[in-house]
Amino acid sequence: MNQTTDSNVNQTVNSTSNVTSNNTNTNVNTNNTTSNNTNTNTNTNNNTNNNNNNNKSDIRQEIISPPPSAIAPTVMLGGNDTCTVTYSAAVQTQILGASGGGHVRDLNCERLKNSKTLYNMGMKVAAVALMCQDASVYRAMEMAGTPCPFDGSIGVEAKEKWELNPELQPTNIEQETRRNDQMEGAVKGILGAGIMVLLLGL
Repeated sequence: MNQTTDSNVNQTVNSTSNVTSNNTNTNVNTNNTTSNNTNTNTNTNNNTNNNNNNNKSDIRQEIISPPPSAIAPTVMLGGNDTCTVTYSAAVQTQILGASGGGHVRDLNCERLKNSKTLYNMGMKVAAVALMCQDASVYRAMEMAGTPCPFDGSIGVEAKEKWELNPELQPTNIEQETRRNDQMEGAVKGILGAGIMVLLLGL
């Protein structure tokens, strides 16, 4: 495609402008200002501070430690042939501690061992007489119709002598011994309770 364009422009412009400007500005400012300021400041400060600090400290520290613990001792037996019973106890308070132990004889065990020894030595009457010191054995011998020996007598003769001397019968002796043991036990119990209360009170 082939295109050809021809353009011719002729333009003539004539412009005439006449401008006349007259400006007159008149500013008249009149300021009459009268200020009368009277400031009176009166400050009166009366400050009175009274501080009284009284500090009184009383510090009392007391440390109370208990004594070492009381330990019940170990009490050894003397052997199988001694007929003893051991005991031990301990009491501990804030101030005092006590411990102790000991041995107690077993009289029935001693009686059995002694009577057996006498029997083995051929002293049968003496062995029976020793066993008859026990109230239960004495009553058993009576019930069997074989009274315990008395002062070298046996059988019916021994029975008559026992009846003539009732205070020597093991049954009566046992009752008296039990009464004495009960009274002694009561006294020991009261004393022990008093000592325990005293120790705990400390």
